Amino acid sequence: MKGWLPLTLGLLAVVMGAVWTVQGLGYVGGSVMTDQRAWALLGPLLVLIGLGTLWRGLRGRRRT
Repeated sequence: MKGWLPLTLGLLAVVMGAVWTVQGLGYVGGSVMTDQRAWALLGPLLVLIGLGTLWRGLRGRRRT
């Protein structure tokens, strides 16, 4: 179970980052984040952090 927490947090970060990106670009409406440049820039950054966390979690699971 060593790698489950990073895998879960990484997946959550990737999904949240993707949502932030599409909201920031204006593709999803109904939010204060819609069509805001900051979210369009922070979203991909969060996706990259999430991918790194997923990679770390996968490496941790392979070692056991």
